[in-house]
Amino acid sequence: MTHSVASELETLEIPIADVRRIVATALAEDLGSGDVTTDNLVPADTMARAAVAYRSGGVVCGNGVLAEVFRALDGEHVAPSTTAALVRGPARGILKGERVALNFVQRMAAIATATARYVAAVEGLPVHVIDTRKTTPGLRPLERYAVRVGGGRNHRYNLSDAVLVKDNHLVALRNQGIGTVQALRQLRDRIPHTMRMQVEVDRLDQIPEMIEAGVDAILFDNMTPDQVREGVRMIAGRAITEVSGGVTLQTVRSYAEAGVNVVSSGALTHSTPALDVGLDFELPAIPRLSPLDEG
Repeated sequence: MTHSVASELETLEIPIADVRRIVATALAEDLGSGDVTTDNLVPADTMARAAVAYRSGGVVCGNGVLAEVFRALDGEHVAPSTTAALVRGPARGILKGERVALNFVQRMAAIATATARYVAAVEGLPVHVIDTRKTTPGLRPLERYAVRVGGGRNHRYNLSDAVLVKDNHLVALRNQGIGTVQALRQLRDRIPHTMRMQVEVDRLDQIPEMIEAGVDAILFDNMTPDQVREGVRMIAGRAITEVSGGVTLQTVRSYAEAGVNVVSSGALTHSTPALDVGLDFELPAIPRLSPLDEG
């Protein structure tokens, strides 16, 4: 059974144009002016089949991106298998795309696996695990998708996506003699009525001003679980609560048990080690595909 690349990409929940742009950039970076080893060693008409396998356990993620890498080279086919995927087509194309394809897969699968562990750690609690904007530059669509595959949810995509007032915003205002409540109320008047307003706090004594200003969500930044628990008590349901900063797999349940609605962790995307994923050619090599085989 052979997967259609287009249908595979549609299941990613990522715009295909974004995937192809990212893949094209990665291939240009890796190939340069050409693969001097493969082009001078492997005959152009050599066909091959290769298996992609997870050498360490994890959540399978990124096969659609892997398929797009090989499609961009020689139109290879990627099909599901008992490993992770089977790739077949011209050997040159598989060799040229191998490293780029695996780079994507090992990164995306690692994020999906880490997210699944966080989600499992808070099982039974009414809380969502989400990512942050601490993503690899240029790879945000893929990494956010991987978080969703792992059972997590996404924070704002970019700065135009939602309002999040952080400590440096408030310091800049205070330096101009502008009060927090006044500034937040003005902000409320300027943003669309459909958009929520979230504000970050790093001290509990900031909470009364946020409630007075009528914010929709309050983010506890770099607080202990006990501080977060007290903050949730002070807010008393008048705003959505989120905790971020210092959230790890070891601490995520403690923060969730403090009563917040959302736990966000930059570690999901900025410091999760890549999984060990490999691609190995299988013998014997397959003959060149006929048009009928290619479907």
